[in-house]
Amino acid sequence: MNLDTQYIPHTDDLWRKDRIETVGETDYLRDTRGALVPRDAIKAEDQLLDEMVHKLIHYARQLSAQIDRFKGHSFEDVADFQDLLVEKYGAKRKGGRKGNVTFTSFDGCQKVVVQVADQIEFGPELEAAKLLVDECVREWSEGSRSELKVLVERAFQVDKEGKINRAELFSLARVDIDDDRWRQAMAALKDSIRVIGSRTYMRFYERDTPDGNWRAITIDLASAKGGA
Repeated sequence: MNLDTQYIPHTDDLWRKDRIETVGETDYLRDTRGALVPRDAIKAEDQLLDEMVHKLIHYARQLSAQIDRFKGHSFEDVADFQDLLVEKYGAKRKGGRKGNVTFTSFDGCQKVVVQVADQIEFGPELEAAKLLVDECVREWSEGSRSELKVLVERAFQVDKEGKINRAELFSLARVDIDDDRWRQAMAALKDSIRVIGSRTYMRFYERDTPDGNWRAITIDLASAKGGA
């Protein structure tokens, strides 16, 4: 591609209407200040860059909308099937659907997995837990194992988004140490856990034979807007 040549727009630019404004016989693009700039006055590479970005965003919007529709239909299909089973056995549902469930095709080569994960946060008791743990580690510094120190440091470390490492905290809670302050710290840690909701994920798998290895069909429904 020669950027020095005159820029010629593609004839199938479905996204052109989002970026090009025509006044009389002259096409314009808006710059970052909102001013209309004649396309003839814009460098070829800048026009190619503008086209690429608008094209990618155009198709990204379409794909996002398609995923949203697919997500909605998928959860509706699963819910309808579960309702049929509940009705068949004369059971009565109380509250929303809970727990994890797997749906497998008749030939055993495809499956849909629905997973429900609790969303949790940590309350003010976490600070008390940290103070007690720090006190224990300082007192045990001479004889304590380096692995425990590393685990404690990682457990209470805050990431770039300001979130506590939940997995490390749960690992810390499983450490059994015969010390009253440690037990009190772990009790404070457990009391700090708040379940603030849940989120439902749907995952898809397939394999070539009923005894083969499952392969995930990657669709990031969890990050699509309008989460379940």
